[in-house]
Amino acid sequence: MTSKQRSNLKSIAAGLSPVGQVGKGGVSETMVRSLSDALEARELIKINVLTNAEEGAAALGEELARALRAEVVAVIGRKVILYRRSSRKDFKHIEF
Repeated sequence: MTSKQRSNLKSIAAGLSPVGQVGKGGVSETMVRSLSDALEARELIKINVLTNAEEGAAALGEELARALRAEVVAVIGRKVILYRRSSRKDFKHIEF
């Protein structure tokens, strides 16, 4: 992903509300499933990392990206922005 594409996705994500949060329990299988469904429906999601999380936002973002086969667009403070192109055919995909 180029820096221009990343910047475009960050500007789109600025208006999004977080769809999930990671806390003390870390990343669970149920969380990965629900975030995967959200990525399939939206392509771009924002996640809050709570202050009681055992790892930092960057580390949790990378872990989630691996589990979801997604890309980390940005980690801003305690927010992680993830992108994965939807496989749905009847969907208006994000254009770069």
